[in-house]
Amino acid sequence: MLTATWALLGPGFAIGKMLAAFVLGVFSGVMTALLARTQMVQNPLRTSGIGQVGLCGTCMPTGHYFKIWRDPARMRGFGENLVSTTKTVVICLTFAFSAEFLLRDLLPPEVLTAYVGADSHYAIPLAVLVGAPMYLDGLAALPLVQGLLALGMSPGAAMALLVSGGAVSIWGVMAVALVLRPATIVLFVALAVSGSLVIGYVFQALWTLFS
Repeated sequence: MLTATWALLGPGFAIGKMLAAFVLGVFSGVMTALLARTQMVQNPLRTSGIGQVGLCGTCMPTGHYFKIWRDPARMRGFGENLVSTTKTVVICLTFAFSAEFLLRDLLPPEVLTAYVGADSHYAIPLAVLVGAPMYLDGLAALPLVQGLLALGMSPGAAMALLVSGGAVSIWGVMAVALVLRPATIVLFVALAVSGSLVIGYVFQALWTLFS
């Protein structure tokens, strides 16, 4: 990813994104540690059938055993988890890709760049709140951001989009929506958005200073 970002967006974005991802991870970890006694951190998972097959009453053996095909109970538990996880992934990805294509059709990049240019005071918040949900994949986002920069998007807004996209994109949030409780999802999104906003403003300031 570092090499691809360097090739498409240059060394400033490549190094900046790497450092930004590290800083965002540390920030999120520290904030989560400070909230460690809250219910949304101590009990983050929804009650569901996923991963429940090891509970008492299912006759599921414990311990490590690699030849699970020789154990009917383990094979039954594996099958139940496989079906449950597959259903979750299919549901999430179906809605995520549908929303992705709709967003791209309804909000072309040319329209977005009119509001996230270098002279816009709300370029960075708008890039996070509108652009990041359109984010599909780290590699796929690079040429999109390259095009947006060519059309006048500010460097800070571009960095905020890249950093926040992996966490608050539609597919990213939906991937955890069926696993995490609503309060935990709110914390997850809030940390990603707030951290990305700060990173975007800092990167814009540094870009202006050294360019």
